[in-house]
Amino acid sequence: MSTYLYIGFGGFLGALARYILAGWIAATWGTAWPYGTLMINLSGSFLLGFLAMLFSTHAVLSPALRLALTVGFLGAYTTFSTFSYEWLQLWLDGKFPLGLLYIVGSVVGGGMAAGLGMLLGRLV
Repeated sequence: MSTYLYIGFGGFLGALARYILAGWIAATWGTAWPYGTLMINLSGSFLLGFLAMLFSTHAVLSPALRLALTVGFLGAYTTFSTFSYEWLQLWLDGKFPLGLLYIVGSVVGGGMAAGLGMLLGRLV
């Protein structure tokens, strides 16, 4: 049960960090282009890659705290970081077709799913 609480608390902090950072970026750079989302996605991808390598080579935190940072904090901060890490891992494992399929499926499929959701939202 404590693992779930760690993840939940990490998620709470990640969601707050995303909201605060996105608001600051919008106030600083404007909203004519999605600067905030890009910065959050890039920083989250960097952090997940860094933490994944750190945790795989050093036992610096308990498994529950590792999950709080990766699944909780970064999961709420941005799921793009998980996507970036997973497709890169597929490529590093030599699974190029699967990595490409995952990229195209996520980006194009995500756009299509968002479009479908928008269409259905307008009909309701």
